[in-house]
This record gives sequence, structure tokens and C-alpha cells, in this order.
Amino acid sequence: MLKRELEYRNFEVFVPQIPEADKPRIYNWLPALSKLVINPNQNTYFVGHSMGCELITRYLETLDSGVVIGGAVFVAGFFKCLTVLDDNRKTKDITNHCLQSPIDLFKVKSHLKKSTAIFSDNDPFVPLENQNDFKSKLGSEIIIEEGKGHFSGSTGILELPAALQTIIEMSK
Repeated sequence: MLKRELEYRNFEVFVPQIPEADKPRIYNWLPALSKLVINPNQNTYFVGHSMGCELITRYLETLDSGVVIGGAVFVAGFFKCLTVLDDNRKTKDITNHCLQSPIDLFKVKSHLKKSTAIFSDNDPFVPLENQNDFKSKLGSEIIIEEGKGHFSGSTGILELPAALQTIIEMSK
């Protein structure tokens, strides 16, 4: 829905096909994103959900000094903690891969003109305390949605008007 709404407003939108999406690994995903985004600039905007936020920040961390993009919207992003994860080895391996890999958020911020982080007050995986790093280290505006869970289509969340509105505002 977001893609369609942005295209309607004359944005050129790319939804990357991330390799092995069922086995999230930044070292697999980062080259795919880097191939898609050729010349990031102030007309470049990212929207990421959950681990996609991790991918966006890792990508921004690789940019050359002086490169600034228009902005990013982080939906249900995290850097520090996750909750209510099942106890299997695969899940632990995936989350440890993200949570234990250092990231220079101040460097990431240097590449962002603006950013917004959107959280739900009842997300079973991403507690609200994750907003602190987005606000203090990335300078993100924080939006807290009520009752949106993990913003998942499987739970009926197919649209997020706050993300659309944020991208529109950032692009002005």
C-alpha cells in the first residue's frame, strides 16, 4: 500500500528483493541493497520494518563522508532488545547476529537529513525502550501508534498512514 501511495505522488519506489529473507543476515542483505541504491542523495528515502531498520542503518554506516540522504522511516526498529522470542536456536542466532554486532549510530546520523521511528504500544517483540537510541543517537522523531502490534500483515496491519505522511513531510 505504501509503495502504491508513494508512486501515486510521483515517487520512484523500489522494494528490494532481499536474499534469503527467512534467514536474516546483514552480510547477505547489505550487498543487495547497495546494488539497488546507486547514488544516494537528498532525494533518497528509506522505509524499513523490524530487521529492515537494521539493514538501513548498516547501509548508511557504509556511506562515504558527506553523503546525506533525505531521510528514513524506521518501523518497529531495534538496536538493544527484543522480547517474547521463541526459544529455538534459529531465532536466537538471528537476533544475536543483529544485537551483538556493533554499529556506529552517530555515523549513521551524519548521513540522515531527517528520520522518524514508529513504534506500537503493544508490539510483542520490540519494546518501547528501543525508541531511546533512535531519539538520542539518530535524532529521530518518535511516533507511538496504539494497538498496532508488530505492524504485520498477518495481524491485519496493511497500511501505516504515519509512514506515508512522514515521507511526504520529509520530501518537502
